[in-house]
This record gives sequence, structure tokens and C-alpha cells, in this order.
Amino acid sequence: MPSALPDGEPVPADGSLPASALAGAASRPLGFYLHVPYCATRCGYCDFNTYTATELRGTGGVLASRDNYADLVVEEVRLARKVLGDDPRPVRTVFVGGGTPTLLAASDLVTMLGAIRDEFGLADDAEVTTEANPESVDPAYLAELRAGGFNRISFGMQSARQHVLKVLDRTHTPGRPEACVAEARAAGFEHVNLDLIYGTPGETDEDWRASLDAAIGAGPDHVSAYALIVEEGTQLARRIRRGEVPMTDDDVHADRYLIADEVLAGAGFDWYEVSNWATSEAGRCLHNELYWRGADWWGAGPGAHSHVGGVRWWNVKHPGAYAAALAGGTSPGAGREVLADEDRRVERILLELRLLEGCPVSLLKPAGLAAARKAVADGLLEGGAFDAGRAVLTLRGRLLADAVVRDLVD
Repeated sequence: MPSALPDGEPVPADGSLPASALAGAASRPLGFYLHVPYCATRCGYCDFNTYTATELRGTGGVLASRDNYADLVVEEVRLARKVLGDDPRPVRTVFVGGGTPTLLAASDLVTMLGAIRDEFGLADDAEVTTEANPESVDPAYLAELRAGGFNRISFGMQSARQHVLKVLDRTHTPGRPEACVAEARAAGFEHVNLDLIYGTPGETDEDWRASLDAAIGAGPDHVSAYALIVEEGTQLARRIRRGEVPMTDDDVHADRYLIADEVLAGAGFDWYEVSNWATSEAGRCLHNELYWRGADWWGAGPGAHSHVGGVRWWNVKHPGAYAAALAGGTSPGAGREVLADEDRRVERILLELRLLEGCPVSLLKPAGLAAARKAVADGLLEGGAFDAGRAVLTLRGRLLADAVVRDLVD
């Protein structure tokens, strides 16, 4: 089942934000994340806030289904307009994620995007992305998305090998994600991403190289490669605990990451974030860069998280509870936190250090600065960048990014 929400203070019934959150807003980019919580089946490794058909009955007599879901999101977009008041910013990025957004009709995704356009306006060069399951789209669906304003799409490929997909409980067939890239290109999508996962139990180095080769051969301009994390409470965690499949160790994950970086770099993909590679700066995911750089975004949908001006909040998780809140004219927010300056400093280090440009050394306190000097000596941070005032991970540092960050935030 989905993981638990964090604790926090209550969100006001009208969703209002403290004045400090809106101060200086015009200088920060604004994005929207739209969460679609529906999946045809639950993948064995997934602990995202998603629901299958048998889990969708709402609370208080309110039904939150695929049929009316777009209308619910439109209502929250209108709430966002009220909360942000006369904020003049057009929206720079929109990202529709899930779940499986493409279980909804293409017209529903276009309707949700249209609400953002109507209420806020879109920047002239706005990036508009949706995630997609390869088996839930076809050329006509993709053409409708493109005509409706979507210009970037991300397909969940995970692996090119059937036995790896089976362990992950993925339902698409090998070869279908690659075909989707061609269909997206034909529909007019300039930017296409493929998501890969490495370290699945039973996967070999050869399997991983085959997946990378297949992804590159499909012709996307962006590839994301994530180490499999086995979350407690998932079906995969239970299978590992029972000894049905082996746990992949950290050394194997490190080896697979090095393979990914080597193969992708050889094909013209440059890393710009620890788990993300693109063929050009234009191919980078601008929406994710909003997250990594601490900009503002509104997350609409059950369990979606938002951040505006140092205030972070999250919505109730169940689609029924989400629908009931909106039907009652109240915010679906379940809790929030107002970040102190120290919290924001730490988060900047945590997130920006993962980027190609790294984070400013000026963010570090004396203990963190000493740790950074040691990391340079140990080959984990770039010496030249450090001398120029930036903490930038080396390739070896990327393998140990979490440990480096822990030392630098002291």
C-alpha cells in the first residue's frame, strides 16, 4: 500500500498561505504537478499513492472515479488561483504523473491542462509533460495530447528483458516502449523520456546493457535510470523476505550505475542530475529542475505535495477523501510545514548537490566545509569547482551522493 504522509500542522480550510510564502514570488518559476492516482494493476515494487479499481470508492458518498477525475483536478486548480491571489506568474512547467495518467482519456488530460491555462496562463516556452504507460497509448491518443498542448512525454520502460519486467510486475511487452517513442515523434513530440530501473533481482549486467541499448536505439532525448529501492510493505519486499527472489546488493547497484553512465555518455547523453541524462540542455526536464532548485509548484490530486515560498503541504491520500473535501468547498490539504531558514539551507544542499552544477560552497557551515575539503581529497568532489566556490560531485561522488550530502549538511 502507499507510504504514509508526514506529520504537520493543519492546512487552513480555505488553503490560504502566510504572506511570507508569497513575498518575492514574481522572481521564482511556478509549476504544476497533477497527480493521477489510478493504475490497472499494482506493480510489486511500487509504494506510490495509486489505487486499482477495487480501491476507488470514496468517503461520504462521494465517488472519485476516472470519469469525474478531471473535474476534481480542475476544482483544485481554481482553488490554487484563489490562494495565490493576484500572483502574475504564468506557469512555466506542468507535469502529469501517477499512477498511470494515460488511463484517463486524452481529452481529460487536455481539460486539466486547459484549466491551468485559463486560470494562470502558460509561459510561451512552457514545458508540458505527461507520464505514460506504453500499453495505454496509441498514435491517435498521442496526437490528441500533442494537439492539446503537451510537448513532452515520459514512458515507463524499466527494462527490455521480459524476465526482469515479470519480477517488477510490469505488464507491457518488450519492444512496446521503443515503438511508443516513434509514435510520439510522429505525433510531434520534440522531447521524449524513457524511464529505466536497474538492480532488479535476477537482472544481469548483460540484461542491463541490453535495456540501455534498446532505450538509446529508440531515439529519446532523455533517459532516467533509477536504482530499484525495495520499499517495506510492497509485494516485492514480501517476496524477498520469503526468499523467493534475491536482494540486490549496493555493489551491484554501483556497477550498474557506472555501466549506465558509460553507455549513455557514449551515445551522446550527458548527465545533469544523478539519475538523469539528456542529449542537450533543451532536453532536460525543466519541471524536475524546479524541484531540485527549490522553486514553487502546486501539486493537485490525492497525496500530491506542493511548495510555495518555503511552505510545503500535502493533500489527503484517498481519492474519495480528496473528492469529498473539494465537494465541501474546502482545501484537500492534509498537513503542512513552514520551513525555517536552516531547513531551507539543508534542502538546498540535499537537492542542488545532485545537479551537474552542484551547490554553492557558501551554503556550508564550518563542519560541512571541512567535510567538503576532505571529499575533494577523497575524489568525491571536483577540486577545480570547489576552488571556484561550487561543490560538484565527481563520478565516484555520484555513487556515494547520499553519504557526501550527510557530511556536508553538518
